[in-house]
Amino acid sequence: MLTPADHIPGPPQGEWTYDSYAALPDDEMRYEIIDGVLYMVPAPNDFHQEIVALIISYLIPYIKHTGRGRVLGAPIDVVLEPGTVVQPDVLVLLEERGMKRKPAQTTRPPNLAIEVASPGTAQYDRHQKYAAYARAGVKEYWIVDPIKRDIEVFLLEGNEYYSIGIFSGAQIIPSLIIPDLAIAVQHFFP
Repeated sequence: MLTPADHIPGPPQGEWTYDSYAALPDDEMRYEIIDGVLYMVPAPNDFHQEIVALIISYLIPYIKHTGRGRVLGAPIDVVLEPGTVVQPDVLVLLEERGMKRKPAQTTRPPNLAIEVASPGTAQYDRHQKYAAYARAGVKEYWIVDPIKRDIEVFLLEGNEYYSIGIFSGAQIIPSLIIPDLAIAVQHFFP
């Protein structure tokens, strides 16, 4: 279960920043900050990680191999705003002309963020991360449900997400970020 990490020494909850987060000793735990609150994120299971690996392997030909950008997987710290640092399961960064890369541990908000929900993080992905990604201007957000074997796709309009649908089986995921994407949802699940 995902809970605020109240036991971790540091600033009061609500006042965590990337700098205070980066100063944490390496205890081999995963943390994220949303609105200045430090959360301890449970380690994913093997089924979750296999889904993440499949998604990355299918997206690379559409993004990396076409020169459009990069596909990365957690753990990588994404600083959405000073008090919000997340580690999306999968993120797509489209290249922009003249853009300088930031250090690997802190990257700009992705064009596409993908979260593979687990029982301990599903509500967090659907509420806190959803709101944080929208505020940061992440244009597209997918929530992958490993139990139902489906993917809900959200597109940003203004500063709010709207769902364009839940897709499963042989359905192709419609993507604004990757308009030529031609992968059936079932391929993302082992």
